[in-house]
Amino acid sequence: MYIELTDHLRCPADHEERFLVLLPDQVEGRSVRLGQLGCPLCGRVFDLVDGALNFGDGELSTEAETRLDADSLTPLAGVEGPGGYLVLVGAPAAGWQELAERLPGVGLVAVNPPPGVPDQARLSVLRAPNLPLKTHSMRGVVLGAPYGSDLHWVREAARVVLPGLRVVAEGSDPPSEVIDLMASAGGVWVGTARR
Repeated sequence: MYIELTDHLRCPADHEERFLVLLPDQVEGRSVRLGQLGCPLCGRVFDLVDGALNFGDGELSTEAETRLDADSLTPLAGVEGPGGYLVLVGAPAAGWQELAERLPGVGLVAVNPPPGVPDQARLSVLRAPNLPLKTHSMRGVVLGAPYGSDLHWVREAARVVLPGLRVVAEGSDPPSEVIDLMASAGGVWVGTARR
């Protein structure tokens, strides 16, 4: 896990957002390979092993296919210039390397990626039942199937994306009270969080 991502993480428990405290045991360059993160509010502790942070109940994606590859995501996500983070939930995380080449200087966060997607210098891997990220902290969120049709995950994406920036998803169109839809075709939609 990229050490600077710690500033954007939050406890997934249903309580006020607070920072997490990092207790690293092994660090390589800017990547924490082994350690724990603790929540000072509720006392929960989360393990970080082989660079992947486990918030519990986060199943690895079983979806192998996705329409959201680097060719389609680059224009759909609308992320231009370096800095910040783009979140890839589920199957789209498998194509992170090509996306990283197209988005130099943008950190990538894989949430519940398919098996075999390891934590790397440009990719932080999280396993969680929701997006354990602070509200309005991400430059974009990409939801692969089935996450893009799940209202819980759509609401989470709308919560964490910076105002006016995009959520891209593979699934049925989102409710208008959550997402302002920009475009939808072929089972993929793009929108911004409803203000």
